[in-house]
Amino acid sequence: MAKGRIDIDKEQCKGCSNCISVCPTKILYLDKENMNSWGYYPAAVTEMEKCIGCANCAMMCPDLCITVERLDKKEENK
Repeated sequence: MAKGRIDIDKEQCKGCSNCISVCPTKILYLDKENMNSWGYYPAAVTEMEKCIGCANCAMMCPDLCITVERLDKKEENK
């Protein structure tokens, strides 16, 4: 059950992959099928339900493209 929700500003992401390397659940990847207007492949989430809400990805993002929302018990069951 998800404890967090990740939002990535794909247009600002430069695909540095810092977030990918620090994700303990390994749910982040570079989306090689959707290039942004700057010519970068942005980070994306594979299985949001596995997010534990640690926010490691957001802390490592040099461009502040990632927001992590911690879910309370009510939202977890949605």
